[in-house]
Amino acid sequence: MHVVKNFYEAIEGRRSIYGISKETVISDEKIQEAVEHAVKYTPSAFNSQSARVVVLLGEQHDKLWNITKETLRKIVPKGAFSSTEEKMNAFQVGYGTVLFFEDQEVIEQLEQKFALYKENFKVWSEQSTGMLQLVVWTSLELEGYGATLQHYNPLIDEEVKKEWGVPATWKLTAQMPFGKPTAVPNEKEFQSLEARVKVYK
Repeated sequence: MHVVKNFYEAIEGRRSIYGISKETVISDEKIQEAVEHAVKYTPSAFNSQSARVVVLLGEQHDKLWNITKETLRKIVPKGAFSSTEEKMNAFQVGYGTVLFFEDQEVIEQLEQKFALYKENFKVWSEQSTGMLQLVVWTSLELEGYGATLQHYNPLIDEEVKKEWGVPATWKLTAQMPFGKPTAVPNEKEFQSLEARVKVYK
C-alpha cells in the first residue's frame, strides 16, 4: 500500500466529509486491500479479533441507503422527513459504505473463558471497533476518499442481516459512507490542550 503522508498528517487529514460523489478514486481492489489491512492490524482485547466488516460498493451501497431511508420513513414524522431524506441521499451519492460489526459469539466465549474480566469484554469490544473505524477512515482519507461515521443501528440491523446474509451473532456498530470529496470541511476549533492533557515527570 502506497502511503504518501506521515502518521501525524494522516490523523490531521481525517475529517467528516459530507460532500461526496460516486467518482472513482482508486480501484475496488485497493479499497478491499485498505480495509483488510485495517482489520488485520487493528488491536483487539486478548487478540480476540472480534471485528467483522462488510464493504458495499455500487448498487449494493445504494441499496443500503434505500433500506435506511425506508426504515426511517416509517418512524420520522411526515413533515420532518424531507431533511432526513436529503441526508440519506447525500450518503447514497457516495461510492461505497463500510459496515462495522463485532461478533458477539467471540465476546461471549471470552466472557466464559475469562470470567474475572466478564464485565469488561463488551466495553473492550466497543473500544476495538472504535479503533478500527479510525484506521479505516484514515486509510480511506489517505487514498483520496472522504467519509463520515453514521449510526443507524439498531434500526436497520435486521434488514441488513437479511439482505447481505450477515450472521446473527454479528452486531452492527457503525456505517461509513465514503466517496470522492466534493466539499472542503469547515475549519475545526480546538479546545486548549492544557486542559485536556496532563504530563508528570
